[in-house]
Amino acid sequence: MSSHPFIGTGRRGFLRGLGAAVALPALESFRPLLAAAGAERAIATTASGAPLRMCYLYIPNGVNVDLWRPKGTTASYKMGETFKSMEAHRSDFQIFTGFEQKNATAGGDGPGDHARGVASFLTSVRARKTAGSDINLGISVDQIAAKAAETATRLPSLELSADGVRKAGQCDSGYSCAYQFNLSWRSENQPMTPESNPRAVFERLFGSGSAKERAANLGQRYASKKSVLDFVEADAKALHRYLGRSDRHKLDEYLTGVREIERQIEKAEAMGLPVDPGVPAPDSTPGSYKEHLRLMMDMMVLAFKTDSTRISTFLMAHDGSNRSFQEIGVNDGHHNISHHQKNPDNLAKIAKIDAFYMEQFAYFLEKMKTTKDVDGKSLLHNSMIVYGGCISDGDRHNHDDLPIVVAGNGGGAFTPGRHVELGEDVPMSNLHLRMLEEFGVKEKRFGDSTGVLKKI
Repeated sequence: MSSHPFIGTGRRGFLRGLGAAVALPALESFRPLLAAAGAERAIATTASGAPLRMCYLYIPNGVNVDLWRPKGTTASYKMGETFKSMEAHRSDFQIFTGFEQKNATAGGDGPGDHARGVASFLTSVRARKTAGSDINLGISVDQIAAKAAETATRLPSLELSADGVRKAGQCDSGYSCAYQFNLSWRSENQPMTPESNPRAVFERLFGSGSAKERAANLGQRYASKKSVLDFVEADAKALHRYLGRSDRHKLDEYLTGVREIERQIEKAEAMGLPVDPGVPAPDSTPGSYKEHLRLMMDMMVLAFKTDSTRISTFLMAHDGSNRSFQEIGVNDGHHNISHHQKNPDNLAKIAKIDAFYMEQFAYFLEKMKTTKDVDGKSLLHNSMIVYGGCISDGDRHNHDDLPIVVAGNGGGAFTPGRHVELGEDVPMSNLHLRMLEEFGVKEKRFGDSTGVLKKI
């Protein structure tokens, strides 16, 4: 196939228009060269040469441990009630029992388990107890990976939240809000602020040019009620001439998916205040928490599918969140009932919330599993996805026996379909170290690690 204007060297191409750039998914017609057998693997790639993704999703306030914990090991284990929605993905993930995060414990710092939990989840470092500007933590595992792979994709990493965004102020027992509302940390005192506004995420993925050009494009779309796809229509029509029948279908299907996400954002905006075209990212938070979570997950899948980034974190809610879940019949605040004191009614409500979050995770895995990657495998196969939180039992505020799921095959490096009982308390940093190793980043130590996790 001769060269053409849509495919760059080493990266997937774009459909371009004024202030807009829609990245292309993997297409057979322009399939990138994969690594030859025995060739040295590049950073953030699988053994086949396809992109390798790293993703973390955080759930708050602990779980109903009795209904979370599996029974038995290997492929014949019995999943807890919490995992009912995950049965179709049984062979796509493994549940771990025995991870701990010591740096989330009180030590000599007293209360503040929620702030310490979020802060240490990806850093494995103890947060300095302060509500002032002298915050101090550590670089998170995702940002170490992002630094190593920063030239591989357009976006080094993507930080998302379906929660409030705070970088200062006092939150949990004398800890800065920065600790409690940020999973990802660029440096010891600089968090990577997550984006909770779906419109802002969409514009980051599909905007192009200077900030002025992107703002102008968005303003035109609001004024004319046009889609971002209208601005790349000429490129899309031209590209069709280079594609085979299968790829034309794949491209059309992909663009339909982009448009559907755009419509969901527009629907959320229409239900809120009138949009000012001069504002680059109006409030577009969906009224339904479920819709918000899934919309952000859809955009993570798009980011991975188009190789816009290979690293993402998603704070589904911060620890200490007191959100109620009226859509599933739980009117009480999550944090309040997490202090269940073994009350059966509270434990039943916690179980409903746990199941709700797990259903959203199952939705994400289904999207990843049914999306084909450049090597013919699925996005899920070529991913390392960690789902869980830094508190086990919300009543005890304990940071051992953490609820942790690892999904995906890591490009063939992992063995999903199991319950892995570690047999002792193992620092979660050992898991982070293993994921860095698979990503192609050699670190002798990370946080409080004692070695690279082998049981995965």
